Amino acid sequence: MSMQGVQGEDRSKLTRSESAQIRRRSFALLLDIVKPHRRRFIATMIVVVFSVGMQVAGPALIAAGIDRGLPAAQAGNFTPLWLIVAGFLVTGFGAALLLSIYTKWSISISQDIMHELRLRVFAHTQRLSMSFHEKYTSGRIIARQTSDISTLGELLNGGVGNLVQGVLFMGFTTGALLLLDPWSALPLVGAILPVIGATWWFSIASRREFRNSRTYSARLIIQFVESMAGIRAVKSFRRERINRETYQEKVEDYREATRRTIAIFGIYDPVLKVIGSITVAVVLLLGAFRLLEGGIEIGVLLAAVLYTRNFFSPIENLAMFYNSFQSASAALEKISGVLEETPALEEPTQPEAFTSTTGAVSFSGVSFSYNDGVEVLPRFDLDIPGGQIVALVGATGAGKSTVAKLVARFYDPTEGTVALDGRALPTIADRDLRRSVVLVTQEAYMFSGSVSENIRLGKPDASFAEVQKAARAVGAHEFIEALPEGYDTDVNKRGGRLSAGQRQLVSFARAFIADPRVLILDEATASLDIPSERLVQHGLKTLLADRTAIIIAHRLSTVDIADRILVMEDGRIVEDGSPSDLRGGDGRFATLHTAWMDSLV
Repeated sequence: MSMQGVQGEDRSKLTRSESAQIRRRSFALLLDIVKPHRRRFIATMIVVVFSVGMQVAGPALIAAGIDRGLPAAQAGNFTPLWLIVAGFLVTGFGAALLLSIYTKWSISISQDIMHELRLRVFAHTQRLSMSFHEKYTSGRIIARQTSDISTLGELLNGGVGNLVQGVLFMGFTTGALLLLDPWSALPLVGAILPVIGATWWFSIASRREFRNSRTYSARLIIQFVESMAGIRAVKSFRRERINRETYQEKVEDYREATRRTIAIFGIYDPVLKVIGSITVAVVLLLGAFRLLEGGIEIGVLLAAVLYTRNFFSPIENLAMFYNSFQSASAALEKISGVLEETPALEEPTQPEAFTSTTGAVSFSGVSFSYNDGVEVLPRFDLDIPGGQIVALVGATGAGKSTVAKLVARFYDPTEGTVALDGRALPTIADRDLRRSVVLVTQEAYMFSGSVSENIRLGKPDASFAEVQKAARAVGAHEFIEALPEGYDTDVNKRGGRLSAGQRQLVSFARAFIADPRVLILDEATASLDIPSERLVQHGLKTLLADRTAIIIAHRLSTVDIADRILVMEDGRIVEDGSPSDLRGGDGRFATLHTAWMDSLV
């Protein structure tokens, strides 16, 4: 079921029971987010009831004024006419005032719901495991957080109000007409059947097209976000024309889906107007014959015509609501799909407090495969004593990064146990594990803000002196001081103001200030040029001192500081020894080292 949140872009592949389950899930989410506001919602509905009641009273008061007030005024008694006019003005101003209150309250409720939903989606996506984020593109997550929630907000802002007002107005209008003149209500009752038939057709036709529209809209956003996020690759490989053509296709798909949706409404709306016009004409014609026979008063006939005409006005609004509802329903399905996703890694229910003392890491009978089912680690056993620096080398795809992800508990092994200080990782609370194990990757992601703020990511309450100490330790202090505003320099979006090597040094300072017992460097020096790499070697020694470290690198210069080297191939350790021993042998590492030395000549 969790995969339905990911695959929700294509509902056509789901069975009827799965579609019904998704609708129930979406409805449950809607009830859940509305529940805290139910008292305010009820109060708002009461205001709507009185507002609609006052609006519906208008034609009846007009009828009373014509049939009662005017004859009395002609006889010299203006009191009934004045009272009816006063009542008409009171109901008109009262309906307007209550409508203003309703609008203010409903918008406040909808914005509170959107605020809560945005926070819920953001917090939930952060809690989800890496396996979710690696299969669910960032563009889709952005679409859930932006366009889908905004679409739902549009429904709550005005759509629900239009529905409630429309249903109440139609109900009150029918009731008032029945009380005023039941015979005039018969054509209106007869018109309900064709209205229901037209609405049924519209609901079936528009549901499909609105779902397609939301799907194409999401794909459009995904394409745009990914093109902009990968703009460097786009320009490097001259993909502007190809991207433009691909984006044009998605824009065309979205335009065509929107056109089909509007076309359906373009049929439904005129049909309603034709039914309404015919019904009003029948009421007027029958009323005229009755008026000639004295069976109805002229004021009542006028009110009946007004009520019949007014009855059809909300139906158009209800059609607009249905448009919004279909779009919002598709958006809610996607949002509920994300919120239904559960973290692949479960937190222990009652974890004991844990602080790593030695940083010893062990793999016992570990097997692991990603979602594709291909085993990356077929059978893996490894013991890393506390304080030891271990380098993992080998060809791409050998399983080095997988080992790092398992130690950082981005994933759990398919079989076997990964332990820290003898404690299996799943039994350690996530907050305790994150204090003990830090992973530094090649990406060196920088968040918007100052350099010091990015370093403090490893320890949010660190003092400025601690930030400087961390920067000095890894050799970053000099270049930071040379920046326009030193440590207060804004790194810009994704650290655009810093070079790749400078971003990596800042990430080292971030790891140093976190002071973990186990530090993992996954290709962390790959973005450094040779001079920068030599500059950071001393910083690395400081960074890795007195802690367990796992270094993954293709550059063999980086692994020289290791106490132990593990050569991996196809998820297995094929060589294990000190750098000097392996270099002096005739194994794979010796071959790799010789080839690397030759490349430097």
